Amino acid sequence: MFYYLFDYINNVFNPPGFDIFRFLSFRSILSAVTGLLLSFYLGPKIIKYLKKQQIGEKIKAEGPQSHQIKAGTPTMGGIILMLCVTISVLLWSDIKSIYIIIVLAGTLVLSIVGFIDDYLKVVKKYSKGLIARYKLLGQVAVGLGVGLAVYLMPEFARFNTETTLPFFKNLNFDFSIMYIPAVIFIITATSNAVNLTDGLDGLAMGTMIIVLLALAVMSYVSGNIIYADYLNIIYLPGSGELTVFIAALIGAGLGFLWYNFYPAQVFMGDTGSLALGGALGIMAILIKKELLIPILGGIYFLETASVIIQRVYFKYTKAKYGEGKRVFRMAPIHHHFELLGWHEPKIVIRFYIITIILALMSLASFKIR
Repeated sequence: MFYYLFDYINNVFNPPGFDIFRFLSFRSILSAVTGLLLSFYLGPKIIKYLKKQQIGEKIKAEGPQSHQIKAGTPTMGGIILMLCVTISVLLWSDIKSIYIIIVLAGTLVLSIVGFIDDYLKVVKKYSKGLIARYKLLGQVAVGLGVGLAVYLMPEFARFNTETTLPFFKNLNFDFSIMYIPAVIFIITATSNAVNLTDGLDGLAMGTMIIVLLALAVMSYVSGNIIYADYLNIIYLPGSGELTVFIAALIGAGLGFLWYNFYPAQVFMGDTGSLALGGALGIMAILIKKELLIPILGGIYFLETASVIIQRVYFKYTKAKYGEGKRVFRMAPIHHHFELLGWHEPKIVIRFYIITIILALMSLASFKIR
């Protein structure tokens, strides 16, 4: 809204200095600051309300015993994130941008799916929350919507089914008729992967902020014809507007992390984690960097792989030997390190460091081609 207001004032009255509001970098900074300040303002109020309503986390008995002390910690804190991000984006972005419409709509739908899951588990006391197939249906619906939008919208017509091949110069990969199924898979996978990672205080949010910083650079250069040409990547007019959305998510995320880091005062719940993972997948799709996700989101890939390996190996050994065996002491893999005796903040910080390295590798792929 402010974007259009200041643009109107600049066009009609042409006051000195108002032209700065047209700059993407300036609006991104304002978006991040707005998200941060809103988190600091709304965070304590929402946490207080969640406590008053006794909306607290129920810790699974099969999880690490050290987590039992966290029982009752307010959850569904993803509400803080989604409120702050939505307000910041509406204030400072070009809300007519197809990029903003797709990513904001997709993120909010996945947040609603997560909210329903949290509500059923925490408020209604359904042990499993939202039935898995219904949760999957919501993720598939978002993937289908995003896939169809990119495939059919004229803004993406030139490269609708193509994506950049990391580390290869002037070479793109065409998903062709498999594009929409690929989009559905990517969004479902990233949404669930971040959800699996959200098991330690500050782990999912902190790693996501690092990933978002790299994505902000990628979206900015993808929407700038000079930088895109210099880096030999697909030029996507208008994709730079995603930087405003990413900045809002970084600012709101930093504010949320203030309350979510060890010892956490609030958990994001599926309300936040499903939305964050979905937003990652949607943005990577929109800027044609889908194949970078296993590197950029390497931590989420590792967490998901550990769960798959654990389950497959357990079923295999049980079928073959009559007794199931495990590769890890517990999956996802962050719990494995906990049971090895690592303190929670130590695991989280080391995962941050790994994510920083992977983000730098992802950015380096733009030139090492």
